[in-house]
Amino acid sequence: MAFDEALADRIRDALGDVDGVTDKRMFGGITFMVQGNMAVGVMGDDLIVRLGAAAGEAALAEPGTRAFDFTGRPMKNWIVVDGDRLDDDGLARWLRAGLDFAASLPPK
Repeated sequence: MAFDEALADRIRDALGDVDGVTDKRMFGGITFMVQGNMAVGVMGDDLIVRLGAAAGEAALAEPGTRAFDFTGRPMKNWIVVDGDRLDDDGLARWLRAGLDFAASLPPK
């Protein structure tokens, strides 16, 4: 599966000044990690975001989001945000949410 390189570049630009951020190809796309913990990623044209349980449930009520179901079983604490919902403000908001959650975890 190819992923939206332009979206990945937008994320790289947005996270360029954040300490401890790396990227790695996985899930047929690319993920961005903070201190070794996955925070966000790109699959196809969509953004995947790792959130805590409560934030993940609340996020699913927002338009353009759905559960991250990569294997036939939804992954807990992950959501997918439709690529057409990712204007600059929307992308920044979702990146912040994913980064905040990943930063709350112990480094790997």
